[in-house]
Amino acid sequence: MMDHLPILPILVSLIGGLLLLLPPFAGIERYVNRRVAALFLCLLQIAIAIALMAKIIDAGPIMYAVGNWQAPFGIILYADSLAALLVLLTGFLGLASTLYSFAGTDREGRYFHPIMQFQLMGITGAFLTHDLFNLFVFFEVLLIASYVLLVHGGGKQRTQANVHYVILNLVGSAIFLIALGTLYGTTGTLNIADMSLKISTLSGGEQVLAKVGGMMLLVVFGLKAAMLPLHFWLPNTYSAASAPVAALFAIMTKVGIYSIFRVFTVIFGDGAGALSDMVLPWVWPLAMLTVVVGTIGVLASPNLRNIAANTVLISVGTLLMAFSIRSPEASGAAFYYALHSTLISAVLFMLADMIGQQRGKAFDRFVIAKKVTQPTLLGALFFVAAMVVVGLPPFSGFIGKVVVLQSAASGLDKALVWSTVLISTLLTIIALARAGTTLFWRHAGESANSEDESASVWQVVGVVLLLMASPIMAIFAGPITEYTAMAAAQLHNVRLPVSVLQLQGGSQ
Repeated sequence: MMDHLPILPILVSLIGGLLLLLPPFAGIERYVNRRVAALFLCLLQIAIAIALMAKIIDAGPIMYAVGNWQAPFGIILYADSLAALLVLLTGFLGLASTLYSFAGTDREGRYFHPIMQFQLMGITGAFLTHDLFNLFVFFEVLLIASYVLLVHGGGKQRTQANVHYVILNLVGSAIFLIALGTLYGTTGTLNIADMSLKISTLSGGEQVLAKVGGMMLLVVFGLKAAMLPLHFWLPNTYSAASAPVAALFAIMTKVGIYSIFRVFTVIFGDGAGALSDMVLPWVWPLAMLTVVVGTIGVLASPNLRNIAANTVLISVGTLLMAFSIRSPEASGAAFYYALHSTLISAVLFMLADMIGQQRGKAFDRFVIAKKVTQPTLLGALFFVAAMVVVGLPPFSGFIGKVVVLQSAASGLDKALVWSTVLISTLLTIIALARAGTTLFWRHAGESANSEDESASVWQVVGVVLLLMASPIMAIFAGPITEYTAMAAAQLHNVRLPVSVLQLQGGSQ
């Protein structure tokens, strides 16, 4: 079984999601069975990810050929330190979102938990695949599942947001296919390791076509990551989704970020000859502008859900700036920051829902409304979450931003990164201070203190589980940053996948 660890995260979600559609889990009245099964699947996913990380630390990256079909023709999975870390993050976020949904969201439709598992399958598959066509396949799996999850529970706002979301992603999928056809026509392969060897040998018209294909991939990944100017779909889409769905969606932009890191480091990185780092002139300014637009969005947000959505944009821009530095140190810093930003953005979506449930028709809008039923509990959770978001010590946000700032070594890089990140942090503090003041101190009359409006224990457990990750990441920052540095070193060693493939014979 240990030999098949790279494919187990995908199989667990695939088989688990299918089983949840069948008796004894089908039917509205069997929601308890579904909950127990969904919880077990999430815990199993986490256990497999930890085992995979341990094996990679001990024996190095693993190349897995599905069905024993040899590369570059077979379906190849590649589990290195980065992929395993993101699979663990996906499982942990899926666990917290599933626990939060037990408060009642999962009972708004009988297919919530199966679709959640298919969503997790698509995300983990995208992190583990080492073939561009199968990356497209897993993109489609996670997107189709996200279409269903977005409209879970119904409502005009969710339906409208879903229409825009579907149309944009269909366009993105079409561009993705054109890019794959272009690259396959010029290199004769879609295997990432194989393409990294062939891309530097191209010349003349083939080189131009490969550059066109690579730039189209940047457009696709930029759309998935919500990089400016392809970001406009994110605030409305994430704000419209139910809280556990929006929390899980926090990692979906990281799939696009991961794809940019993987493809434009391994294929179009230092070993690509004339095509080396061809996207940097575009990514640098777009990364900074993404942070700027996200910060402006945080300041202009009319409610807490929009603030949460715009913090996702800020994290995307910060990660892309780290990518643009093009050093293992910056990549390692980005991977630590990605863990932190994903978890805390998910917390904000959950808190917005919990606070909104206790403010009546005002929900989480920044207007005077009735007092929340549990001001001490929700106020404490919001205060801690705000400190984590802006990066105050002793939480992971502080360490995450420090390592990103330290990774900017040269004078120009340092000036751009430090000024952008620090100014964004200051303005985010102002926005969250305004939000907390309005939500907890500006109210008309006392709350009804209805038990029905009190936060469910499942909601509290989901939020606390994610919040506790921040001080834990700070306490164990040394080992975690060592691991992310190892992941960055493996990523930047562009010949490592080829050597692993040759060593392991391309099969398991």
